[in-house]
Formats: sequence, structure tokens, C-alpha cells
Amino acid sequence: MEAPLEDETPAGALAGIEGLDLGVELKASDEALTLMSSVEPAELLKCVFPDSLVTVSEGGRDLGKFSVTVEFARRVQRPCLLLHAQSQGAIDDSPCGTSVTAYLTTELEVLEEDYHEYVKLEGHSLDRRCHMVQHDGQMLIDKVTTVGEETTMESVSYPMSALNGLVTEGSNLLLMRLLALRKKVPEHMTFISFDQGLHIIHTTFSELGLKQLQVGDETVEVFGVERVVHSVEESPTTWQCYFLADGHMASRVQVGSPVTMRLLQLQSQLEKGFEKIPLVWEEDMQMCSKFLDRKEELKADHALYLRQHPEIRALISDFLQFLLLRKPNDVFQFAREYFLPFESRRPPEA
Repeated sequence: MEAPLEDETPAGALAGIEGLDLGVELKASDEALTLMSSVEPAELLKCVFPDSLVTVSEGGRDLGKFSVTVEFARRVQRPCLLLHAQSQGAIDDSPCGTSVTAYLTTELEVLEEDYHEYVKLEGHSLDRRCHMVQHDGQMLIDKVTTVGEETTMESVSYPMSALNGLVTEGSNLLLMRLLALRKKVPEHMTFISFDQGLHIIHTTFSELGLKQLQVGDETVEVFGVERVVHSVEESPTTWQCYFLADGHMASRVQVGSPVTMRLLQLQSQLEKGFEKIPLVWEEDMQMCSKFLDRKEELKADHALYLRQHPEIRALISDFLQFLLLRKPNDVFQFAREYFLPFESRRPPEA
């Protein structure tokens, strides 16, 4: 695991990339920056829909599910897009999964993103969380990794001026939808991203063209986009995704992996639309925030009521003390007899 990176500059994160000199800052290509600035509201409107795929092994065994939802939202009173992607399944019967929640501007700029990855192996579990947020012209990133009983924390910040053309785990899913709808990927599409060590690295997108794909009982034409994620410390990772004409994802695979995510049925083949995806609210940044806000609101309201009625604590304390002294076998009958005298204090209309 990398040491904390608070003192590293973006240029300092380039060590180990073959063919690059230290001090040379990685940048997105002009083609990539042009594409991000050219996104029209009408295009984004076509990207607001859910996707649901099934994860299968080489032998066709069902291993789990992959889903992506995009919707319009607001963050700090600013209109934006909220993307939530989730993958759940099992490897050798061990639960594993990833989830990402991202707030994105209409130019695909990341306002905030939360990434969670876990593998629950007996005696050797892995849990990795990474949160990034824009604040005062900086992108602040905190990462917490737990392997077994050992937890490592890392933090790094980059000036937003160094992150033009940033594409993250969340925003790349929306970017590929846009490319699929346009059915064209410009050449030399190089963006910047972060690797596992929180270094700035390059990620490239290229066109795979059209091909025929079997979806359910039909053969359909799909458009392919390939994404290659480079790394300072590891080999590049390549993802290949194919999309239907309307932008819905038909298949997704990491090159070299025996696992494939694929669409089982077309929209026209489903009787009642897409299958509902179970909501894991703890992994949804927006819902978790609302839950915590409501929890604190209730705690404050309950505390206020107890302060206004101190007799509650005295009454419960007396009851528990009497109960522990007597130790009755029938607690319910004992409670009934203990509180029965308070019945006479109720007003007649009660």
C-alpha cells in the first residue's frame, strides 16, 4: 500500500511510467477536452435511464448483477447528474461487489464521488473505500483500505487546474453512453484518471466498431467502446463495452477475465420494463445522507422531550429497580400490576 500522498505533486506521481520524464505533467488530449465541452443538454436527456445486466461465468453460471442508473439531481443547490452503479456477486461462493455514486456536471466534471469495493473471504477480507470531492479549487481524495484486521488510510489533494479532462470510475460510464449514442469515438481520445495509488494516470478510449450480438431471442447490432486504464505500478486494465442503438449497455467485460456482464433481454421482450434492482441504501450517498440527517433530527427531538419531562427517567428507573429486586417470572404481569395505579390518573375522556 502506498504511503500518504499529501506532499506529492501531480508531476511527482509520474515515476515509473515508461517513456515519461519526471516533472512532465500528464494532461488530457485536445480531442478529449473538446468532446467534454461539446456535450449538449439534449444528449444528456437521452442518457437518463437505468441499465441492468447479469454477470455470468465462462460456463454460463449466474454470478451476480450489474446495474447503472443516471438521473437529474441537485448538489448544494446546483443542478447536476447523479450516477449510481453497482455490481454484486460471488467469487468461489465468497461475496464481492463494487459500487460508485457520482455527482457530475453537464460537462462531465466530477463534483463528488464515492467508490466502495469489497471481497469477503474467510480469514482474508478486503474492503476499499475512496471518496473525492471538490473544495476551494482542490480535489480532495480520501482512501481507506482494510485487509483482514489491518486498516490503511491515504489522503491526497490536487488543484482542479491539473485535472482538466478527468474521467473517474463513475463519469466513464456516462461518457461511454454519450459515445455510444453518437456512434463515433474521436481518435486520440486520452483523458486523465487515478490509479489505485491515487496517482494521476492516462486512460484512453477507442472505437471497436459495429458487430452482431445475441440478446435473448434476437440478434442485434451493437456499437463497441474500449477503455484502457493505465497505472504507475500495475499493468494496464482494458474494458470493452457494447451498446444498443438507444445507448443501453448490452455487454461489458474486462479483457482477460472469465466473467462477462451481459443483457439477457431487450426492452421489447420484457413485459413490465426493466427488472427492479434491489436498493442497498447504505451504499447510496444521497440516501445515506438523508438517513443520517433524519436520524440526528429524531435524536434531537427525543432528547428535547426527555428534558421537558424528567419524570420519565425517574419512572423508568424506579420500575427497573423494583423489577430487579423482585425478579418475577412473569415480567408482563408484574409490569401490568406495577403501572395499574397510574390508570386512575388518566382523564375520564381517555
